[in-house]
Order: sequence, then C-alpha cells, then structure tokens
Amino acid sequence: MLLKPFVLANIFFTPNDDGTFAMTGAGTALMWGIIAALLLVGAFIVSHAMSVKLQTKQLAFCAMAVALATVTSMIKLFDFPTGGSITLFSMLFIVLIGYWYGPVIGIFTGMAFGILQLIMGPYILHPMQVLLDYPLAFGGLGFSGFFRNSKYGLYKGYIAGAAGRYIFSFLSGWIFFGSYAWKGWNPAAYSLVYNLIYIGAESVMTLLVLRFVPALRKAIDYIKESAE
Repeated sequence: MLLKPFVLANIFFTPNDDGTFAMTGAGTALMWGIIAALLLVGAFIVSHAMSVKLQTKQLAFCAMAVALATVTSMIKLFDFPTGGSITLFSMLFIVLIGYWYGPVIGIFTGMAFGILQLIMGPYILHPMQVLLDYPLAFGGLGFSGFFRNSKYGLYKGYIAGAAGRYIFSFLSGWIFFGSYAWKGWNPAAYSLVYNLIYIGAESVMTLLVLRFVPALRKAIDYIKESAE
C-alpha cells in the first residue's frame, strides 16, 4: 500500500513532478539543526540519565565515524533505483560507535548520520517514510551497543546493527514503496527481499573482511580501548 504523500510545511519541502519532494534551503537548515540537537540530546542522556560524562574525545570519535561513514557511503558498489545501495563498509563506522560507547551514543550517532544522508540525497514520499528511512533506519545501527561487552561482541553487534536498519527499511518499503513491487509480489514480500539484498550483501561482505583480516579486528579493539 502506498500512502498518499503530503508535505508538513511548504517552507521545508517542495513537490517534484515525479511525486517525490525536495528540501528547500530552510529544510536543509532544519535538518542540520536536528543533527545538532540529536548530538546534544544524546550527550545529555548519557551524562545525566546514565551518569556518564560524554567526553570531548568521544564526541570527536562520533564525528569522525559520521564523516567516514559519509565518505564511504558515496563509494557505491551498486545503487538501487528506488532507494538503498551496497556501499564500501559505510555501516561499519556507525556500528563501531555503538560497539565502543554503548547503544545510546550509537543510536544517536546513527540518527545524525541518517539525517546527513537525507540532506545529501533525499528521497521523500511522505514524512513518516523519511523518519523510517533515515533517522530510524540508520539509528538502528547503534543496536550494536547492546553487545559491546559480549563475547564476539563485534560480530554480534554488527549483525544487530544491520538487523536494526533492516527492520525500519523493511517497514518503509512495505508501507510506502508497495507500488514498486515486482510483478506477482505483494508489498511485504517485496520489501523483505529488496532490503535484504543490499543490506545483507554489505553485511556479509563486511563480516567476511572482519573475519579474515585479523589486523583489522585488532585495530578496532585497540581503538575501542583508547577511545574510552
């Protein structure tokens, strides 16, 4: 089922001829403001509710992870016409923030990265689709933090983060992109497979590299110790 698109406010979004929406200058400024707010809220929650001080070093690592994820997200091995792409390990950098600092910082960093992705290459059909595809889907990468102290936590965390992104992307595809379903496929089945193709492919590729390049794993664990 494809819900009828609408715009929250014309000042932030303008309609395109193809039924999608583009952000105005005010919309872009709003998104940057939301990124800053997410980082500040994340810092507040961590430092007050969890009694942990978010250090300048941690903020620097989060910003660096977002920057590296953004750069590698532009190196696309395959780009799908209705959204989603197989990139050069871009999800890993956000997953690592959760792995190093826990789920709260990981989720907020992922949400900030998602909004940055929205600014750089928006595909807007509906405000709820934007929420699912960008801040929530990429915020799901921070689920890696739930396994930060677990045995084989890096592997488990990556799988959890990729699954978190997949869940929200699946919901978006099912609800908003059903009209793109392949012939003979219902929207739910189409979304399950479509999103699994690109998220699963990048996940398998990344996990194989982590498994068979021990030096990379050691470097990640070393950075985790120095980043805390």
